[in-house]
Amino acid sequence: MQAFMALHKAGHEDGALSSKVKELIALSVAVASRCDGCICFHTHDALQAGATSEEIHEALGVAVLMGGGPALMYATHVVEAIEQFEAQGH
Repeated sequence: MQAFMALHKAGHEDGALSSKVKELIALSVAVASRCDGCICFHTHDALQAGATSEEIHEALGVAVLMGGGPALMYATHVVEAIEQFEAQGH
């Protein structure tokens, strides 16, 4: 787990892509892969990286494009997570 967390941290640092863009990509992959835990973490981290609801919704459009109907159902989990995180002040 320590090695995975180190990989996660290194993969989300600013480089050619900003950490915000990387989180939006990760969130899109999480939705297309239908991973609830990943959706929670990457929604939170995208918001923390400065992503707006509009940017997240646009990334969800890409996820649905790539993942079809199942991704559409999981995209609703992101909308719910945004509402919960914003209600908590995150």
